[in-house]
Amino acid sequence: MQAMFHRPDLPTADLAWLNSSEKGFASLGEAFATPTEPTPLPAAHWVGCNDALRGALGLPTDLWEQQEALELFSGNRLTANQPIYASVYSGHQFGQWAGQLGDGRALNLGAIHTPEGLQEFQLKGAGPTPYSRRGDGRAVLRSSIREFLASEAMHGLGIPTTRALCVTGSPAHVRREEIETAAVVTRVAPSFVRFGHFEHFASNGQIEELRALADHVVTAHFPELQEKQGADRYVALLHEVTQLTAALMAQWQAVGFCHGVMNTDNMSVIGLTLDYGPFQYLDGFDANHICNHSDHQGRYAYARQPQIAYWNLFCLGQALMPLIEEQAPALAALESYKQSFPEAMDQRMRDKLGLTGAHEGDRALAEALLQALQKDHVDYTVFWRRLSVAVRESAQSAQAFEPVRDLFMHREVFDAWCIRYLDRLGPANRQSTGDAMLRTNPKYILRNHLGELAIRQAKTGNFAMVQDLWQVLHAPFDEHPTYEAWAGLAPEWASSIEISCSS
Repeated sequence: MQAMFHRPDLPTADLAWLNSSEKGFASLGEAFATPTEPTPLPAAHWVGCNDALRGALGLPTDLWEQQEALELFSGNRLTANQPIYASVYSGHQFGQWAGQLGDGRALNLGAIHTPEGLQEFQLKGAGPTPYSRRGDGRAVLRSSIREFLASEAMHGLGIPTTRALCVTGSPAHVRREEIETAAVVTRVAPSFVRFGHFEHFASNGQIEELRALADHVVTAHFPELQEKQGADRYVALLHEVTQLTAALMAQWQAVGFCHGVMNTDNMSVIGLTLDYGPFQYLDGFDANHICNHSDHQGRYAYARQPQIAYWNLFCLGQALMPLIEEQAPALAALESYKQSFPEAMDQRMRDKLGLTGAHEGDRALAEALLQALQKDHVDYTVFWRRLSVAVRESAQSAQAFEPVRDLFMHREVFDAWCIRYLDRLGPANRQSTGDAMLRTNPKYILRNHLGELAIRQAKTGNFAMVQDLWQVLHAPFDEHPTYEAWAGLAPEWASSIEISCSS
C-alpha cells in the first residue's frame, strides 16, 4: 500500500504537551503504521469537551481555549514531533473473512506520557487513509456524539473502554443515508491494537512482523510476561487476552450493553470496549435483542455476545499459531474462557443482587430473575435501581418492594422470585446492602432516545445537552435531581430509532 505523506502547506502545531519522542505503536515501523496526513475541515468548532479526562491526562487547563488545539483535533494541523499514521489490520466481519481492513477513518497522533500512563491519541473522522476502501474517511456529527457520550458512559460505569477527549464539528457536508455535517472524535487509549492486527500478519505469512507485534503488546501491556521465552510467551499472551475478554463480556452483560458489531477487527487485545457504532443499552429486557439494524441474522444479539467473544478469541488464537506452533497449549489458554466468563458473570450478578459469598443456588436465582424480566420485557436499568432502593428501605417499610412489583405484568412471578431472593439475602443489614447495590446498579445510562435528543439539538448548533449528558453519565450512580427525567422509562417512540453500522 502506497504511503501518503504530509503536505508542506499544512501548518504545524507546537503544543508543549505533545513534545514527546515516544512513538508507541508507530515504533514498529511502516509495515504497521503508514504515515498519513489528515484532511482539513473548514470552520471547525468545539462540540463536546471531556474536561475530566483532560485533567486526568495532565493536559493544560486552558486546552479548550487554545485555537491550536481546536485545529489539531479537527485535522487542520500536524503535530510538531509526533508521527501521524493509519494502521493496517484484517479481520472477520459477521463471521466471514473480510481480508485487509485497516484504519479507514482513524489517524493516530502518537503517544504521550500522562499520569494515566502512556496514552495513544487518535482522530476519528479526519479524512481518508490508505485503508479507507473507497470511503471518505469522515465521521458525521451524529455518530461522533454517540461515541463521545458512550465512551464516557462506559468509563463512568467502570467498564474498560477507549475514551473520548473531545468532539469537534464543521459545516462541511458528508453523505451517508442523507447529507450530514462532519465531525472528528479525539479518542484516547493505552492501545488501539485489535485482534485483527494479528490476523493481518498471520494471514499474509508475515511471521516476523507477527512476532514483533506480539512482543510489542507484551512489553507495553503485559510486562510480567516478558520473562517467558519462545512459545510460552505467546501462549501466556493468549491466556491474558482471554481472561480480559471474559471479564469484559461479563461487565457488558451485567449492565445490559449491546455492542452491535463484534467483528474481530473491533476487539481490543487489552480488553477495552472499542469502536462505538450501532451500540445500545437495553431498555426493556430482551435476551434476543438485536441493536444493529444491519445485523439481519442476529449474529450480535445481546445474549450471543459472550459466545461471539469466544469465537473471536479462537480467531486470535489461530493467528498466533505460527508463534505457538503446538495446538494443545493454545487450546488450553482459550478453554479457560469457559470457566472465567461464567465465574465473572456469577460475581457480577451477585453484586447486583447484593449477595455476599457464593451459594450453590445463586446462578439459578439470577437466571430465574432474567426469565421474569424477559417475560414482561421489564426495563432493565429501572428494575435494578428500584430493587436496590427497595432492599435499602425494606428494613423500615413492608411496602418497599411495591415500586418493583409495579414493573411486572405477571406480578405473581416476581412475588415468587422475591421470596427466594429475600431468603437468600437472609439477615443481612438491608441498609448497607442496598447502599452497596446503589453503587453497583446505575441510575443513568445512555439510552438511545437521550442520545437522539442531544443529536437533534446539536444539529441546530446547540450543544448544551451533549455536555449535560456527559456530566450525568460521568457519574451514573449518583443522584442528579435536575435530570431526574433521564432516569425514567424510555418513551414509546424510542423503539422506532434505528441504528446501523453507519451510526
